[in-house]
Amino acid sequence: MMVPAVLLLLGALTAVLAPRLLARAQWPEHEPVVALWVWQCVVGAVLLCFALSMLLSAAAAWQAVRGRLFAPAPNGVVDAYALDAAGGLWAAGTAVALAGGGLWTGAMLAREILRARARRRAQGAELLLRAPLLPGEQATGARLVVLEGRRPDSWWLPGPVPQLVVTTAALGRLKGSQLDAVLAHEQGHAAARHDWLLHCSRALSGGFPQVPVFAAFEAQMHRLVELAADDVASRRYGRLTTALALIGLNEDRGVFGPSPAPHAHVPERVRRLLAAAPRLSAVRRMRLTALALLAPAVPVLVAFGPGLSALS
Repeated sequence: MMVPAVLLLLGALTAVLAPRLLARAQWPEHEPVVALWVWQCVVGAVLLCFALSMLLSAAAAWQAVRGRLFAPAPNGVVDAYALDAAGGLWAAGTAVALAGGGLWTGAMLAREILRARARRRAQGAELLLRAPLLPGEQATGARLVVLEGRRPDSWWLPGPVPQLVVTTAALGRLKGSQLDAVLAHEQGHAAARHDWLLHCSRALSGGFPQVPVFAAFEAQMHRLVELAADDVASRRYGRLTTALALIGLNEDRGVFGPSPAPHAHVPERVRRLLAAAPRLSAVRRMRLTALALLAPAVPVLVAFGPGLSALS
């Protein structure tokens, strides 16, 4: 029964320590795409720790689960986990608690997906009302929608028929390649499916608001997806053009004032673009990507370790 306890402890330590370590790191500013990957690996490792601990705890508590879980395993593998020596009450309680957490996670994710679909349908219906299809036009592919609006704005509406929306005020304010940079930014969100990252982070944070790694995951996803999309635009049209486009879209919202409350991340994004800090080397990016894989690999090794030792 030692392995489920180790997995439980490992998941708890990762959930507490990982956000602190990543918050101290400076490299995510330079490589937001790599940082997104690292965060996904960390959160995946936490969920994997709890899932594996639940399975092994259930196997220790109930013979029926143990028989199904270890049915394909050779003789001696079950003995290596010492599941018979575990306290049935403790194992059953752990398995039930973790199973409840898993069901709650699924429910929160399903709720977030349903809410997102409802929002998309409502926004899509409003767009169709304000900008109806032309005679003979079919909404079968990505669609650029221009809306009458006094405030410069642009956003991407995902869905079966993705739509890129830009207001007439944005068309009038953005000059030259600035509009192209804004469109490239939104297309960067769509190509990387950032909406799914935001849904997952929002579901985990809403379901477990007291877990540090899930709260930090949501906060960092909102920030990192914007930085990643900024990099997509800046690589095509330049950092200065992208920064000027951000300023043009947001200068009327008070985000550059003495106390910018809404959209407070915009000045940070503009400063980052203008600073033009160099990227990390390809070797370091590969090293960080490989190291991130260790996060979910460690719980797998812990879970399978006794069985592999028994086979050897």
